[in-house]
Amino acid sequence: MNQLIPYITFNGDAEEALNYYKSIFGGEIVEFSRFEEAPPMDGVEFTDDQKKLVMHATYKVNDSIVIMASDSHPAFGGCEVGNNITLSVGTSSKEETEKYFDGVSEGGKITMPLEETFWNSYFGMATDKFGVNWMFSFDLK
Repeated sequence: MNQLIPYITFNGDAEEALNYYKSIFGGEIVEFSRFEEAPPMDGVEFTDDQKKLVMHATYKVNDSIVIMASDSHPAFGGCEVGNNITLSVGTSSKEETEKYFDGVSEGGKITMPLEETFWNSYFGMATDKFGVNWMFSFDLK
């Protein structure tokens, strides 16, 4: 395992929240993309306002403190306080990704099967049998 990062999902105010945290802790937002940058998704429509929502951002305070974030989209189930934090695990191989993903999803629920993504990652999401949300990602670059 390379890294364990908290991933926070917001209801439309991810950009504001990240800038707020940055004003307190310093650091920088090192990755930032909006839903309008994503390729079309089957059955998912975006209003002009929803296209401007944060699809993914990485905020780095220092080498020890990193937070990832996005805004929720209604097509993906929305979010509520209590289910809006996910543990994101960066792995060092596809095999390691599969091992951790399979272990966590056993007795739980797969919310996105492992697959190669448009952002060049082998990625999947699951909720374990204790209700903890997980993301697993191996960078294919």
